[in-house]
Amino acid sequence: MRSPLKRAGIVAGAVVAAEAVYLIVHNAAGVGLTVAGQGPVGAVAAGATAALAGLLGWALLEILERVTSRGRVIWIVAAALVLLVSLAGPLGADTGGAVAGLAALHLTVGAVLLAGLPR
Repeated sequence: MRSPLKRAGIVAGAVVAAEAVYLIVHNAAGVGLTVAGQGPVGAVAAGATAALAGLLGWALLEILERVTSRGRVIWIVAAALVLLVSLAGPLGADTGGAVAGLAALHLTVGAVLLAGLPR
């Protein structure tokens, strides 16, 4: 089992990665990250969503590690499936650039969490 401090660092890293992608896509590339019917996605929403996903993923991993010897494998499969399903969200974006930018946010956060939490 990994130390809580290390896992907290992974969650924080996912938030930092989300903010970096947001800044690159929104500020540097000038892409408006707007979802039809929901409005624009801001930096705070991107970071908060990454934090929530990381904390929920961490909690599930901790539970699975306590109740089964295959907790990490089960978590990796579940997390990968959640990431795949989450990619449907960006499809509701207003422009192709927004779809790509939001997908990049999802994939970046997912990659950090999948690579870091169960290791």
